[in-house]
Amino acid sequence: MPRVMEKRFNLKEKIAEFRAWQERPREVAANSQEEHECLNCHDHYTGNYCPRCGQAATTDRFSMKVAAENFADAYGMGERGMFRTIRDLILRPGYLILDYLHGMRASYFAPFKLFFLLTAISLLVTHGINIKGQNPSADEDMQSVVQKVEEKRATEGANTVEMDASTVDDGLTEEENQLGERVKSIFYNTVDAIARFQERFSSIFMLLMLMLLSGYLFLFFRHSPNIPDLRYAEFFIALLYITNMYTIYTIVFDFFCLNKLSVLSIFLTLIPLKQMSGYSWWRTTLKTAIATISMFILLIVLLVLALLVIGLLVKKFG
Repeated sequence: MPRVMEKRFNLKEKIAEFRAWQERPREVAANSQEEHECLNCHDHYTGNYCPRCGQAATTDRFSMKVAAENFADAYGMGERGMFRTIRDLILRPGYLILDYLHGMRASYFAPFKLFFLLTAISLLVTHGINIKGQNPSADEDMQSVVQKVEEKRATEGANTVEMDASTVDDGLTEEENQLGERVKSIFYNTVDAIARFQERFSSIFMLLMLMLLSGYLFLFFRHSPNIPDLRYAEFFIALLYITNMYTIYTIVFDFFCLNKLSVLSIFLTLIPLKQMSGYSWWRTTLKTAIATISMFILLIVLLVLALLVIGLLVKKFG
């Protein structure tokens, strides 16, 4: 008998199959053609769900799996394929976004609900729910307290040194020095207020930052090959899903205390942008880099202008 040749593992073929799976939209299960009697309202129908009350045709007996699913449903985590959404955000994020924007809403977990859920999990992980049981934020808070104490001691030590202010010639009058101190005080108080708001309402603060970032990036991706008539609201939803993908990776890195590798998550955000837009790698990277750099330059310019306006207002109204 001729010897049957074993099929060898072909890496290129597996990569091609994986890419084909990535680009293929999710296939929804076909409707059952059998007639069912709904165990909830006793209506007779054909299909997977009762058209009268919405209960599934197949209702399993209670088991630990069913109990776990009910527990997940209680917190909104069992509907619309949350685990499928997380899987696709890792393996095919840009194509998931395309599916969602093209109308497949029931197949995936809602982006806002997933955003708040992942934010809560991220806070738990960063506050000690990790493989080492460490709390990096507490360590950082302690370091900041120590640093403030040292700065206070240094300031008190400097104040004990007797200096004649009249002998110091910095080229500024006493009035100008006072004006500069008041501007710095207003600026630092504003920054401190923003930092406290970010710490207290981290999810809302991140959403506001996403609105700003998505509005700027939208100018560079609004006429992409895959979605030539992309709207701002659609791009905001896309960026929200990309942020969810980023949060998933950071949660994994933080859970295993690989905080230094979290920076890789930033570069991984190029993958969904490339898949969603249809641009090449170099064009996606170039557009993202130009948009990010120009946005930071714009923020710096606005910050300088804000300081100048504060200085003028303080000078005019005292």
